[in-house]
Amino acid sequence: MTLPVITDPLFYAVAVPAVLLLGISKSGFGAGFGSLAVPMMALAVSVPQAAAILMPVLLLMDLLGLAAFRRDFDGPLLRFLLPFGLLGSALGACLFRLLAARQVAGLVGVFTLLFLCQRLLFPPRPDQAPPPRWWGAVLTTLSGFTSFVAHAGGPPVNAYVIPLRLSPMRFTGTMAYLFFAVNLSKWLPYAWLGLLDGRNLSTSLVLMPLAPLGVWAGVRIARRIDPMWFYRCLYLGMALTGLKLVWDGYF
Repeated sequence: MTLPVITDPLFYAVAVPAVLLLGISKSGFGAGFGSLAVPMMALAVSVPQAAAILMPVLLLMDLLGLAAFRRDFDGPLLRFLLPFGLLGSALGACLFRLLAARQVAGLVGVFTLLFLCQRLLFPPRPDQAPPPRWWGAVLTTLSGFTSFVAHAGGPPVNAYVIPLRLSPMRFTGTMAYLFFAVNLSKWLPYAWLGLLDGRNLSTSLVLMPLAPLGVWAGVRIARRIDPMWFYRCLYLGMALTGLKLVWDGYF
């Protein structure tokens, strides 16, 4: 028997560019844009359903990202971030049914825009000390939480890692390993919450061929882009993400 899939043309009109943006963001280039995927798809389906449909697509993208950046990561930083990311994911699983996804999206958007304003008004000095580790723990926990609720985990952890001034490749590889683990931790809770049904999974299979295309395009750009432009694109992605999430959350 053929599994049912979503056939609404509006869904695919927003899902196709959303998946491509998500794939490009997995390469590190335009990393902020990946958080737009669920809000874009929420124009046609609910936020929980959009998040569930993206789960298998994210798994494939994560595996492709690990293959592309398997040697480019900061081991000590990753070991510090990973427990807090998983803690945030666990909190998201516990609180998923109690929180409105729109409210979470709005809070993430506000935080993202505040971070960008701080970077513009008080640009970092070359001799400036890195952010304190306790702040990194808080932001990475928040990142795991927002990743679980709406696959929007990038902006919080970016706010901690960007000031560390990693090279584009090392930044991307570290994020690839972090979110592979966080996304993997979401499978059992999503199944427990009843989100991984046949309709959502079969729709994921329809979108799956777009995953390698987006990752491939982003990897090619990330390997060639100047670090200055890499971070400018990252800031642009975070700005657009923040504005979109604030709009979804409060308007």
